[in-house]
Amino acid sequence: MTSQANTGSCCGTSSCASGATVDVQTAGVVTVYKVSGMTCGHCEGAVSREISALDGVTSVKAVAATGEVTVNSATPLDDDAVRAAIDEAGYELVSRV
Repeated sequence: MTSQANTGSCCGTSSCASGATVDVQTAGVVTVYKVSGMTCGHCEGAVSREISALDGVTSVKAVAATGEVTVNSATPLDDDAVRAAIDEAGYELVSRV
């Protein structure tokens, strides 16, 4: 897993690169989460990569502008596992939408 310190926006020192969507396959359960701290495509990509590493996740789409992360999974995900993945990326899970 990647690691990023939670020091606000990741855009303070580098340019942003999109990579917001990690799409393996779409199926199963769709859950939308509200995440705080995402400000750019790099942020979206970091959150997407961490969540996509969870067992059962088939696709992830993070949108910094709304703070929403849509996750498709084969079965319902454990909220603590999702929270840990988002924390690992350097952001905060606020709630399910």
